[in-house]
Amino acid sequence: MPYTVLIVEKANHIATITLNRPDKLNAWNDTIGWELHDALIEIDKDKEARVLVITGAGRAFSAGADMDWFLKGKEERTDYEEGLFISRVLDKIMLQLRNMQKPVIASINGPAFGAGMTMALQCDIRIASEDAAIRLPFAHYGLVPENGSTHTLTRLVGIAKACELVFTAKTIGAREAKEIGLVNVVTSASELKKTTDEMAQKIACAPPLGIRMSKRGLYQGLDSSFENQLQFESAALDILFQTEDHREAIIAFKEGRKPVFKGR
Repeated sequence: MPYTVLIVEKANHIATITLNRPDKLNAWNDTIGWELHDALIEIDKDKEARVLVITGAGRAFSAGADMDWFLKGKEERTDYEEGLFISRVLDKIMLQLRNMQKPVIASINGPAFGAGMTMALQCDIRIASEDAAIRLPFAHYGLVPENGSTHTLTRLVGIAKACELVFTAKTIGAREAKEIGLVNVVTSASELKKTTDEMAQKIACAPPLGIRMSKRGLYQGLDSSFENQLQFESAALDILFQTEDHREAIIAFKEGRKPVFKGR
């Protein structure tokens, strides 16, 4: 389908969504929200796409909410309608990201503020340029961090550091973000795309069913008991041991060649 504020590309089993409002630092408005919602559905259903990368056009990942749109909207809709938009669109998108069957990588090419960063938090892996800057300003606007970030942030950086970032609303750079566990990798701006592509390709070359079940198990394990995870792993292995991809991995290893996985 055609998109107006997103660029959606697919190649070599990798799907890429680029937020494409560079003149607005890829700030969120309702159009980005609805188009991202539709793009995630499209990519999750695409059997050829095994990894999703999300990035921003220009010099920013996303500056958060488009304040011109946000303030104009306030004149035209009630607080109830504003909350309805958030619950119907933003919350749904974050659930889509968390529930994607394939891994999602945020390639953070510049400032990631507010909703831009809370979206990145719901991705599985975050790779940041040295130019990246991160800020969660919600409390200083009299609001609460959104998009499930109160759930995810504490699990990534711990409660004390999460409180510091939210209560002070301070901006941190990519290096500090890596030190506290907020991003996985930091690279130069010129190497960001290459670094992201290399990780995405490495994942895309793995058996899709094994990656999918592993992702489900890891997230389930955040809130599950040890006994429940043992049961999940046993059930998953019963299925995966019977797949063509598992047999191909073993045969390719014995033959000393690169395996070719088909996702079945």
